Amino acid sequence: MKKYTVTEVYSNNNGKNIYGELYKPDSKEKLPLIIFAHELGNTHESGTRYAEHLVEEGYAIYMFDFCGGGFDSRSDGETTEMSVMTEVTDLEAVMENAKTWDFIDENRIIVIGGSQGGIVSAIAAARHPDDLQALILLYPAFVVHDQVHLDFKTYEDIPEQYDIFNWMPVGGIYARDMWDYDVYSEIGNYTKPVLLLHGDADYTVPISYSQRAVEVYHDAEYHVIAGGSHEFFNKAFDDAINYIDDFLSRIQTDSGTSVNVLEN
Repeated sequence: MKKYTVTEVYSNNNGKNIYGELYKPDSKEKLPLIIFAHELGNTHESGTRYAEHLVEEGYAIYMFDFCGGGFDSRSDGETTEMSVMTEVTDLEAVMENAKTWDFIDENRIIVIGGSQGGIVSAIAAARHPDDLQALILLYPAFVVHDQVHLDFKTYEDIPEQYDIFNWMPVGGIYARDMWDYDVYSEIGNYTKPVLLLHGDADYTVPISYSQRAVEVYHDAEYHVIAGGSHEFFNKAFDDAINYIDDFLSRIQTDSGTSVNVLEN
């Protein structure tokens, strides 16, 4: 029998409720916390595979739905109200809420972000470097600025609403918020350990964007996931988890702390 519980936990961002699920090991000790930030159009459920593994390693895991972040989001808000920057404020609200949980060691909070959740996590970490022990980025969408410039020739061409990738309706705020933003000029403000994983078969976010990020970060570990597409499955997921486990083990050792591995 697995020694953990799963509960629904809400956060709040300026009146909007943020839905999330907390995987919590049964332990009387203060726990390290991993916050999972999902991809564009997905929900917290894209982090379930990571949570089910990492909770067995002794980590509390909190996965949440960005406001307007996807069709099936259980958080407040519409996709047409969402942008990378609104999602940054969602993650900031989640981070602040998590620091109030009495079972969490607030010195050991780590964020894992995938795709758009990756660029969001990178920005939030840069703006709150003292709040996170480490950062893990999975195929981060550092391409967003370039993509909106491909979609529209000028700022004035941005409509009030459009379908991103001919798929999901977003508001003009999505493009306007990123029009003049250079992510690489900010993310280097986060100087603690970063693990960056990107698949060599990712045709959504070219791997070159992560290669550039490695040059910006002060303490980055970078691995290419063979056969990994935009999201990791099967062997690519197994390889990613192995890199994550090793990275987490080393940062806990370097900080002089340990994590109790749960037994079945």
